[in-house]
Amino acid sequence: MTRKNADIEDWDVENEEFWEKEGKKVANRNLWISIPSLLMGFAVWLMWGMITTQMQNLGYPYSVDQLFTLTALAGLAGATLRIPASFMIRIAGGRNTIFLTTALLMIPALGTGIALMNPDTPFWMFQILALLSGIGGGNFAASMSNISTFFPKKQQGYALGMNAGLGNFGVTTMQILIPLVMTVGIFGGLAGAPMALESASGTLIGRIEAGTDTWIQNAAFIWLVFLIPLAFAGWFGMNNLRAITPNPGTPAQAFGKILGLYGVGLVTSVIGMLALVWLNMWIALPLTILITVFALRLIPGDIQPNIRKQFAIFNDKHTWAMTVLYIATFGSFIGFSAALPLSINVIFGNMMEVAADGSVTRVVNPDAPSALTWAWIGPFVGALIRPVGGWISDKVGGAVVTQAISVVMVLASAAVGYVMMLAYNGTDPNSYFAIFLILFVVLFAASGIGNGSTFRSIGVIFDQQSKGPVLGWTSAVAAYGAFIAPRVMGEQIQAGTPEMAMYGFAVFYALCLVVNWWFYLRKSAYVKNP
Repeated sequence: MTRKNADIEDWDVENEEFWEKEGKKVANRNLWISIPSLLMGFAVWLMWGMITTQMQNLGYPYSVDQLFTLTALAGLAGATLRIPASFMIRIAGGRNTIFLTTALLMIPALGTGIALMNPDTPFWMFQILALLSGIGGGNFAASMSNISTFFPKKQQGYALGMNAGLGNFGVTTMQILIPLVMTVGIFGGLAGAPMALESASGTLIGRIEAGTDTWIQNAAFIWLVFLIPLAFAGWFGMNNLRAITPNPGTPAQAFGKILGLYGVGLVTSVIGMLALVWLNMWIALPLTILITVFALRLIPGDIQPNIRKQFAIFNDKHTWAMTVLYIATFGSFIGFSAALPLSINVIFGNMMEVAADGSVTRVVNPDAPSALTWAWIGPFVGALIRPVGGWISDKVGGAVVTQAISVVMVLASAAVGYVMMLAYNGTDPNSYFAIFLILFVVLFAASGIGNGSTFRSIGVIFDQQSKGPVLGWTSAVAAYGAFIAPRVMGEQIQAGTPEMAMYGFAVFYALCLVVNWWFYLRKSAYVKNP
């Protein structure tokens, strides 16, 4: 009897008889192991936003700039690591890749928990752990590349929408779970002693006062509860497809290839972080991408021919068109996930006060809404609706759906910019909060649907060998939105013109309308409504 996790030699999912008899069962088993593994990747990747907030509340001896550096380093590494991760499936096999990349998440989870137990842990140790947390972001490219090969073209929207959409719930899971597990010593003596809050904190369900015992280390340890069984599930329940990976080698050889690719990405992530200190962001980020791609071409051994073969995607104009469109959808989702808490804190945390002499000053808003209470809603809606975007795209075509949501994003982005301006300059910002939040939820919903539609289009446009690397590449570039959106919005808020960031995004979405129409919707489109 064939083992469930055996390598599969013959795989022809476009053959209806094969799909119904064998393919569907195997594909769905791999999908439902892939989804929670990817969810954990997002959770570990983005956990630093919550952890650094609580580190500040507990009085860790680091400046605000240093704490933001940890979040930025994780974001930058996660995006950069997607570039080498996009080539892993073709080189090392799906089962080997998903098992090892999921297991690797235990390193930052365990290491961060141990480091947080001691407030005197040196800052460079936290920097290394934040860098390693980027593995969770990189895993998205490998996961999507893998799942795309298991399903026929007619179900690409469903499969990729389910994997990415439910995987994206890692953002919401992390935002809700971390504040809760820090309030209880759920691991007993194994996780060390609690620390007392120096400043008030909170959770989804209420405020936590200063002086309360807090187990900040649980914010990292909690992921081990899920990662350990998921690693076993990946090893014993997933498959390598030999039609996609003709020569993965032994498991040890495959693991060596994966570690080598991620090693390149980690080194170039450090280079990118240094470049951001010395150069403008719009120069440093493309430079990081170019250095990473160049470094991959220099890898010696039998990996090199496979990588060079997959670099053929860069000669295809559709690779670049879909990259732009995916920046608009996933880039917006992940970018706004990071930027929404900042926007709530800064725009609604203060208000204008008019003195008797008519002078205006900016003061603290005593009734400001809490970001911990509201920020999770947008990412939750965006992730929840993503499979719907894939399903609708399977019915009516990906480009049609992308065009519709692009129109919505142009209008919603411009509108939320206008509301941000009114709130930032108002004496009663709270009166604008409801419409502000609703408009952001609309943006998240549109970006979530667009995530499904653009991945459906990639699954149709590209052949079986190319679509995996293209999915990985587009997701890698778009993931830099996790760094760019908060940076741009923060700069504009500091300048007193928060609306300009959203107006700029609206212009970009309008450009995407033109790109999508030209390539996929006009009468003589290159590929008609994929």
